[in-house]
Amino acid sequence: MEVVLRKYGNSTVAVLPPVFLKDIGLIAGQPMSLETTSDGKIVLSVKKKYSLSELISQCDLNAKPPKDLELWDNCKPIGQEVW
Repeated sequence: MEVVLRKYGNSTVAVLPPVFLKDIGLIAGQPMSLETTSDGKIVLSVKKKYSLSELISQCDLNAKPPKDLELWDNCKPIGQEVW
């Protein structure tokens, strides 16, 4: 299938025929991830939507907080902050 690139405002778009989108199970407005391979191919994949529990499961709950957060926690109020 040949796809023609077109200007759309300041962007360039690839117009995909509805039959093609239906065949691969995509709809207009769906968030996608776009990557390229070292040999110049374009990889377009459905963007994964993570749940909060999936994101937390990737965290090391025993890790020390970053140094800048420690500084933030120990600073004194300098304005009208309520502590």
